[in-house]
Amino acid sequence: MRGGTFLHFRAAGAGLVLDCTGDGLPRIVHWGEDLGELPEHTLAALARAAVPQVASNNVDLVVPLAPLPEHASGWLGTPGLTGHRAGADFSTAFAVTALETGDRSLTVTAEDVRAELELRLDIELTGSGLVRQRATVTSQAEADAPPFALSGVLLALPVPERAVELLDMTGRHLRERSPQRHEFTIGTHLRENRKGRTGTDAVTVHMAGERGFGFGAGEVWGLHVAWSGNQRSLAERTHTGVSLLGGGELLLAGEVALGSGASYTTPWVYGAYGRHGVDELAGRFHGYLRGRARHPRTARPVTLNVWEAVYFDHDLARLTALADVGAEVGAERFVLDDGWFRGRRDDHAGLGDWYVDETVWPDGLHPLVAHVRGLGLEFGLWVEPEMVNPNSDLAREHPEWIMATGDRMPPESRHQQVLDLGHPECYAYLLERLDALIGEYALTYLKWDHNRDLVDAGHSPTGQAGVHTQTRAVYRLLDELRARHPALEIESCSSGGGRVDLGILQRTDRVWTSDCIDALERQRIQRWTGVLLPPELMGAHVGAPEAHTTGRTHTLGFRAGTALFGHFGIEWDLTRASAADRAALGEWIALYKRLRPLLHGGTVVRGDHPDPALWVHGVVDGDRSRAVYALVQMETGVTSPPGTVRLPGLDPAAEYRVAPLAPGDRPVGPATDVPLWWSEGVRLPGRALSGVGVRAPVQFPERLVLLEAVRVTPAGG
Repeated sequence: MRGGTFLHFRAAGAGLVLDCTGDGLPRIVHWGEDLGELPEHTLAALARAAVPQVASNNVDLVVPLAPLPEHASGWLGTPGLTGHRAGADFSTAFAVTALETGDRSLTVTAEDVRAELELRLDIELTGSGLVRQRATVTSQAEADAPPFALSGVLLALPVPERAVELLDMTGRHLRERSPQRHEFTIGTHLRENRKGRTGTDAVTVHMAGERGFGFGAGEVWGLHVAWSGNQRSLAERTHTGVSLLGGGELLLAGEVALGSGASYTTPWVYGAYGRHGVDELAGRFHGYLRGRARHPRTARPVTLNVWEAVYFDHDLARLTALADVGAEVGAERFVLDDGWFRGRRDDHAGLGDWYVDETVWPDGLHPLVAHVRGLGLEFGLWVEPEMVNPNSDLAREHPEWIMATGDRMPPESRHQQVLDLGHPECYAYLLERLDALIGEYALTYLKWDHNRDLVDAGHSPTGQAGVHTQTRAVYRLLDELRARHPALEIESCSSGGGRVDLGILQRTDRVWTSDCIDALERQRIQRWTGVLLPPELMGAHVGAPEAHTTGRTHTLGFRAGTALFGHFGIEWDLTRASAADRAALGEWIALYKRLRPLLHGGTVVRGDHPDPALWVHGVVDGDRSRAVYALVQMETGVTSPPGTVRLPGLDPAAEYRVAPLAPGDRPVGPATDVPLWWSEGVRLPGRALSGVGVRAPVQFPERLVLLEAVRVTPAGG
């Protein structure tokens, strides 16, 4: 038993109020807008004011909703902890034994004496206003007792009744993070991922908000599961009026059995709140990521990746010529993609044999590396350590290292199987090979790919489910490589954007946002990936005029202007580009380098424009002294000329000069002139620019222009 305790955490305009009275797990009284400084008696009154009546034909008490919801308390929605010990102890009833508070954090220790389980619950409000939670479950049973077969741990955050709409994401290869929106009806909207990786159709952020919430308006709450393996995310509304968001790892049968003293720790589950729409919610994720000790601090280099330029056709003369042209236009990093290792002339063979192919590279990669570095470029390398081709020396020598169940092989995908890092020898082989490559070539960058879902992913020879162990082993492998090579940067690539989550981002420095670099598709993909990630973590490259994945043809301005709002790079055989195109690309690269501090440190904003044919997005500097916007004509509009566009994020009391920004300053469309203000720019207060706006130019579809807003008077000046 303990006395009454109410906790109030506040940060960056967000607030969290916890009721820690009684013996049960704490309850979240409020998660949302910062309520200001409140004394203890006011927090207690707030908790009392939120207590509902007991309705007919329910249990005869008010059912508490803890971060780990419990069936034993009367909660009849999705339970927080599921499992059993030899068929018993399926329903837990934890009693708190200790509370430890820190700076905006609470650690709860509780136990269920009957089930012989201990629970440690960590709850924190980060400096950017994110709520994050995780739980550790430990078996306290005697050594001869049956293990506790853990089925899952779900951590929940309540949302208020006014959150009546849901928005989450789905997708597929080449079209990741496509939004879907629907009513938050009674029942459970459950998203389960059994792919063994985050998935190209991942929910990413599960959002609930007021009706019609947008990027800049309406209250919205969101949840993200920071885990790179199987996971589940849900939005649940009960007939008793309770609404929540919840998530955690999806455990396959038998993956976690807790013997005496054994523990399981969940991934972190993050909650983000936006008083004024999705951009504010996203800004909390961005602020958290930028505050990490390992967040990239150096300017994000212009990256020339050779994949769509040469594919598997590796030739020293061709690659050095490509590096020469890349350096001329301003590239700063050169990445050699798939095809450099033994037997890798196409995607049917070689994966797993991580030795430089002597038939293609008789002197190793040293001549290419020396040439690239002689141009002043960094050198990076593509790898796919977790995969293996059956047609490889490794698979022939160690078939037992392939993830499989029983005596059958899983169906191949992209001619690949999955290496089981749960085998210590397999893990050691990959660590040795990667460590040796990084050391021999002094690599500063790895593009780390993962090109298939895990199917029938068992651990040999037992046939037990192995995804949980695999995910943890991948994390350890990444952590060990970074410990040995502190200057190494790693990109998370997984068929493009199939492994985008805050678990993998704790160990990597950017994601390859999608294998599709068609600029029209990338506008959509980057728009919604940006709910979780800031621009500097999203690889965004300029491809060839005709997109390799869609066959669409786009102007250089549209391609480069799209890539500008990410970690800019090139994925194009520049040796075949015209002199005019190379010169124009050089202008865009120069603009990117000039704008890097703003683009990769500012606040991302997206306009809620009424015409879905015209998108407005940009980045505003932290002190709101400057901003850059893109006006993107996604398709033909119903009306022409288009109306005004409002420029969000500016200081309402300051005055700005807004003008087109070269080289994105030339609208091309079915009009003979430009808006009256266009040629000389315009000076207006931030309040007018965000509330009224400026007239947008007429553009052909799949074009964009850039605007720059520069403050010319201080707030109140």
